[in-house]
Parts: sequence; C-alpha cells; structure tokens
Amino acid sequence: MTRYICIHGHFYQPPRENPWLEAVELQDSAHPFHDWNERICEECYAPNGMSRMLDGQGRIWKMVNNYARMSFNFGPTLLSWMEEKSPETYGQILEADRESRELFGGHGSAIAQAYNHMIMPLANSRDKTTQVVWGIADFEARFGRSPEGMWLPETAVDLESLELLAAQGITFTILAPRQARRIRRLGARTWKDVSGSRIDPSMPYVIRLPSRRRMVLFFYDGPVSQAVAFEHLLSSGERFGHRLLSLLDGDSPSPQLAHIATDGETYGHHQKFGEMALSYAMHLIEESGVARLTNYGQFLELHDPTHEVQIHENSSWSCVHGVERWRSDCGCNSGGNGDWNQEWRGPLRAALDWLRDRCEPLFEEEAGRMLHKPWAARDDYISVVLDRSRENVDRFMERHGKKSIESADAQRVLKLMELQRHLMLMYTSCGWFFDELSGLETVQVQMYAGRAIQLAEDLFETRIEPDYVSRVELARSNLREHQNGGKIYEKWVRPCRVDLLEVGAHYAVGSLFETYRSHDRIYAFDVESEAPQSHSVGRAKLVTGRISVTSRLTGVRSHQTFAALHLGGHHVRCGLRASLDDQAAYDEMVEAIGGAFKRAAYDEAFRLLDNRFNGAIYSIRSLFRDEQRRVLETVVDGTLEGTYANYRQVYETHAPLMAVLKELDVPQPKALRDAAGLVLNFDLRHAFDADTARADRITALMSEIEGHSVPLEEAALARKIELSLFKMLQSLSQEPGNLELLERLHDIASVAVRLPVGFNLWRIQNLFYEMTRRTYPFFVVQATEGNDAAERWIDRFSSLGTSLKVRIE
Repeated sequence: MTRYICIHGHFYQPPRENPWLEAVELQDSAHPFHDWNERICEECYAPNGMSRMLDGQGRIWKMVNNYARMSFNFGPTLLSWMEEKSPETYGQILEADRESRELFGGHGSAIAQAYNHMIMPLANSRDKTTQVVWGIADFEARFGRSPEGMWLPETAVDLESLELLAAQGITFTILAPRQARRIRRLGARTWKDVSGSRIDPSMPYVIRLPSRRRMVLFFYDGPVSQAVAFEHLLSSGERFGHRLLSLLDGDSPSPQLAHIATDGETYGHHQKFGEMALSYAMHLIEESGVARLTNYGQFLELHDPTHEVQIHENSSWSCVHGVERWRSDCGCNSGGNGDWNQEWRGPLRAALDWLRDRCEPLFEEEAGRMLHKPWAARDDYISVVLDRSRENVDRFMERHGKKSIESADAQRVLKLMELQRHLMLMYTSCGWFFDELSGLETVQVQMYAGRAIQLAEDLFETRIEPDYVSRVELARSNLREHQNGGKIYEKWVRPCRVDLLEVGAHYAVGSLFETYRSHDRIYAFDVESEAPQSHSVGRAKLVTGRISVTSRLTGVRSHQTFAALHLGGHHVRCGLRASLDDQAAYDEMVEAIGGAFKRAAYDEAFRLLDNRFNGAIYSIRSLFRDEQRRVLETVVDGTLEGTYANYRQVYETHAPLMAVLKELDVPQPKALRDAAGLVLNFDLRHAFDADTARADRITALMSEIEGHSVPLEEAALARKIELSLFKMLQSLSQEPGNLELLERLHDIASVAVRLPVGFNLWRIQNLFYEMTRRTYPFFVVQATEGNDAAERWIDRFSSLGTSLKVRIE
C-alpha cells in the first residue's frame, strides 16, 4: 500500500486562568457551562474520545476514540486544565496515543506544541527557546515519550524557530501550503517556485537550515482543510471520507499522503456532530481498501522525502499578510464588525515588549545573585510547573543554586520564575487574534501582564505599573465606554489582583457559609486554621479564628486573625488583619465580640469589629467569583422559598377557576398564569429527583402543565433530567442486580424522552454503552440458564437502550 490519509487536529484553547488564583473562574458568557474550557470540552474534546457511530435507525452501534486514528496536538495549558477538570477525557487522550502506537508501527499520533501558543517569529530568542523546551518537557511528562513533531502556534514560522526545534530533536512540523516558497528534488540544482499554495501536499519535504541541521515539513491540503473548517464538509461523514479519498491519484506508483489540518474544535464545537462525521470518514477509509490511515511519524519511517523546500519566513496559516495579525491592523479579523479597526494591536504588543524588556536586566541581576545560570533555570522551571511538591522544588534549587538556598531566597527565586512565566503567558496569540481590545482573550493577556507587574514591583522595589499603563493607553478600543488599554487595565485587571490578605478575607467570609478543614486549599493557596470558634443565634452567625495563608507557588506565608459576622441574607461583615495576636489578646477579642453577639447587640459587635481590626473590614464582595455566586444563589434560593409558597397558595386556590376559563376559552389573567408556571415547573423539576422520581408523578404533572398551557422552563428541566438519569444509571452500574432500580429507571427514561425538551444523553449513553459491554453479557448467560429474573432484566435493559438510542448486539 502506497496511498495514505492523515487527518490532523490542532486542539487548543487560550489559557483562561485568573493568574492570581491559577483557576478558571465562572464565565457567564459560556452559560450553561461554568466556563469556555468546560463548554468546549463537552462539545468537542470529550465527544471525540467516545464518538458515536449510528446505524440506519439512528441508534449507536459503536463508540470509538477518534484521537487514536488521527494525528493531533493539544496545547499544554489546555491539558493542564483538563487533567484536573475532565480527567476521563484527559485519560482518553493519553490512551489514544498509546493505542496509535500499536496501530501505526510504534509512532504515536500525538505531537507537541510550543508551550503557550506564542507567535514564534515575533518572540525574542530566549522566549522561543523556552517555549520549545517547555512544550517538549510537558509532552514527555504527559505522554511518557519524546515527541517526533511539534505544532508551531498558528503555523507561524521563521528559520530560527525551525533551528530550535531541530536542535531539540524535533523531526517535523506542519505548515500551510502558502508558506512554501520553492522546491527541488534532492540532488537537483534548479528550484521551482511554488508560491501561492502551488506546492504538492502529497509528499514530505526536507528543509536545510543555516546550521546545516535538517527538518521535515509537511504542507497540508489547503482546499479540503478549508472545506472542513468553513464549508460544512462535515455535514456528511460519507462525503468527507470520499473527498479525502479523491485526493489520491490511483494511477501514480509513488507514495502519496493525503492530509489535512484544522483546528480540532471544528470536530464538535464549531460544527455540531463534527466528531461523528470524522469517525465515519475514518471508518469509510479503512473499509475502502483504497488507502490506509496513518500519522506523520509512520509515513516518514516508510517513505523518505525526495524533495527539499524553502519557506516564506514570518508566515502563518491564519494571516495572509504573514504574522501581521499579531502586531498590526492588517485587515485580518474575525468579521462581523465592519466599522471596527485593529489599530490597538501594535500599541498593545509594544507595551508588553516594554514590560518584558524592563524586567529583563532586573531579573538577570537579582537571579544572578542566587542562581548559576538564570535563563537555564527558567528553561528548567517547567519541571516545577508540572510538580510543585516541596521535594521537587528543593531539587530545582539544588540544581541551579550557587549555594544552599535558604527559605527567604527560595521564595525570591520562585517569584522570579513566576515573573518569567507570566511574561511569556502575556504573549498568548489569542490576545491579538480577535477584533476588540476589550475582548476576553485580550483582557486575559493584560491579566498576565498585571501579575508580572505585581511580582516585579515586589521583587525589585520599583514602580512599573504607571509606565506600563501610560504605554497601553495608546491602544484604543472600538467601544467608547472602554476608551483604551489603560482604562481596560484599570477596570478589569487591577481589581483582580490578589494578595495573601485577600485570600484570608475570602476564607474568613467563606467560613460563615461552609466548614473548612484545619488544612485546606483555596485555589493556589494553602490555609491552616487554628481552632476556629463558631456561634449562632437564630439566623445570625459569628466565626472567629487564626489562620496561616501560604502561596503554593512561591511559599510566601502570612499569619492572620479574623472575626466574621453574618446576620442573614447578604449582610456580612468581617474584620481581618495580618498579625497573630498572642493568646491573651486573641481570647479577649473573641470574648468581647462574642459577648456582644450572644446578647444580640449587633451594633456593638460591628463597632468592636471596626475598632479591633482598625477599619480593615470585608464583606460578601471579598469572596472570589465562584464562591460569591454560590453563596448569593443560596441566599436567593432561601428568599425564593417563601415566594414559591405564596405562588403555590395562589395557584392551588385558583386552579379550578383557571380550568373553567380555559374550557370556556376566556383569557386567563397573567398573574394566575405566572403563578401556575412557577409552581408547576418547580414541581416538575423536583419530580425528577433521582432518589424519589416516579414515572406516574411526572406524567400527572405534564398533564396538568398541558391542561393550563404552561410553557416549560426547558433549560433547567433538561439539566435536571440529565443529572437524574445519570445518577440513577450510575447507581445501577454499581448495583446491576437491582431489578427494582432498573425498572424505575426504565419507566422514567421512557417518560423523559417523550417530553418536548431537548436534553443531552451523552454521559448517560457512555455509561450505558459500557454496561452493554461489561454487565449485559453476564445476565445473558444467566438467562440462558433459565433465570427468570435475568430474562426480566434483559428485557428492561434492552428497552432502556431503545429509549437511550443505543443498540444492543
């Protein structure tokens, strides 16, 4: 076989973490998901790990891991998020690479990526080096092998970047066809101009570098990649597969590689069910006998390059002007805002360049005092990013310290390394890709700049922020209310800055609403508490305590004392200071404030808080975003309980009248319709509580809802159904012989799928599919031996599969 097909997916999301908390906070624009990473994971990354193949009746007959049969790269910062937040998907990606090695002659389908998606031609040499070194180290830590290839962000390329890849042992990378300048057969003297995407993408090419090193370049097929990404080729898996096969010349005896490259998010996020089209296309190719699926590493082992290539430097796949999209108003944008400009790109990059260059000599001087080679230490700091345990940090200090580094200097070294990490993160390419300076991705790069500024001012005891702000003010927003980059910085970046006192305030206020362990973690901080005391009087609550807050990243610690008072609802008042009182003083404070609280003398307790904490008072606003939202939702739910009771009384009193009005075709008063809607939707959601759900109760409520023509609150109901069915199926998977549970689940699922509500069966189908492979065969054996209960189990389970659209073989 000399004809091959390879499909490459570039899976990437910009880092979205709050730089101070090292966590992605709630993003309302991603609703109903917590944040955009979670949303895209559920729409794309997870579905590609368990992609459905359907039969002619729309039932699932097979689930496949797409990653195992394609070529792919994942951004390291995305995998870091996924490892914690979606470990099952993360595991499927790693397993796919292991499986692909068995399929493709020992060559894994995963390739590495330059670490945080920096545009390499626009980076300085040190940053380029670290991006490559960190990308390789992250890959090796996750996949357990060295990468053969590396994805260059936006395929942006220059010779220096290729030199660095080659020096680190990278064999190949993938470029767009328009990035090729000229080619010739190896050994020939005459070059052929292939500018304008005229290169033959069916073969690999060698590029000879100035250092005399070589690399292999693959140029993907442009038209088909374009059709996948933008022309809805994924609307049919069959058409997609045949389009790929059509790239191959059946008469040519030469080895041929038909290959495409697109954003991986095309398969499911940008194009719904795109992952299923991908699965079917690969299945069609495998069954055709015309070509074999492969990956780049296997193809190179089987077929050496026969031609060499020279490239257009400073070019990319997503900007026809080279790399101008990331530094100027070149005309490339995401569209839809015709009267906007992107003149802000240049001043933003200039401000960040100034910040990087301002910090460079200060870093070298301070780090040089403690470390042998500061920049080599930065390259090696990825080992700490991947493992922040005390033992690993100590090993890092031993490798790079000029002498034994004491605790205070170790903290300074870690701050210096974190400064450098954020000075690189602020160049993440998405900050320039979109249309507006105030967009999420562009604000994010300023967030990284803000964290770098905070660290630099602390380390070097010099003011940097005013000069940065004056420079970024030259970047003008298209939206009048945001004015410029300086105003955006002040509006969205500066309020996010966090210090150890603010972490302590979050802990203190939070302790009014949840119980913390004596050693607990608050985002990127460890908090140790010393015998906190809690008192309640009715709805009011007082918590006092002493805590130590320690940064998990730098080791810096703060000892704090607090007293927090909650009078119900959102009324919270908290005093906190960065000192550890001696026991007598602490006991006296607790007794004074506690005494006033127990007498319900709340005004006196407030005065004591102000006096004892010198006006350092915090409120519910001191909670970080996620916890603040959770607490406020609890407060709102408590408030609504009484409201629902009032509406219920209105509805139950007037339900007979509403029935008569409907029968006589008389319009119902809006107040009565609203009351009915609130009550019946509330009851229907709770009728799906997994532990108590009954099909007859759900059916009766739906009859009542239809009788009053009440519109369903579909989003909330869908989410409740998904959670309830999954929880019940999870219980059944743990106790498969529970026939009563199976029958109840069967009845509820039968009712649920008939409701006029679109809910997501994905997780439920995954678990059910596993049970068809793991649990179902056992009961088949039992039934063949005459077990009546097993026969009943098989009947109910098979019928449940019909409701869930999963075919049981």
